[in-house]
Amino acid sequence: MPFVQIYVGAHLSPANKKDISIAIHQSLMAHFLIPEKDYFQVIHVMQPEDLLYPDSYFDVPHSNNLIYIRITARSGRTVEMKQALYKSIASRIAATTPVSENDVVIILVENELPDWSFGQGVAQMVGR
Repeated sequence: MPFVQIYVGAHLSPANKKDISIAIHQSLMAHFLIPEKDYFQVIHVMQPEDLLYPDSYFDVPHSNNLIYIRITARSGRTVEMKQALYKSIASRIAATTPVSENDVVIILVENELPDWSFGQGVAQMVGR
């Protein structure tokens, strides 16, 4: 049940955006074991002046292809699962788009089952 927000520069093509989306979803299925239909994402297309970042951070250089990925998911995954997810997302994106692994910034925000409603004003995950 992750909710993914993807912030990309306007210069990336529709095909690039779709490839980024698919890379993230495939990685979530592989490492967080989510179902295929658990596919909730929003892509925010940003003008260059609206994506702010340093040239380098933690000795990782960044370019104008930098993207931000914010994943909101329930808590309970191990550090190892999270690290595998991050690596999978970055490598899959780099393999299919002009975005390098260095330019994939991922932020994971965790919450609990009662924090989700998938419609009808009901917290469907409560009690699961």
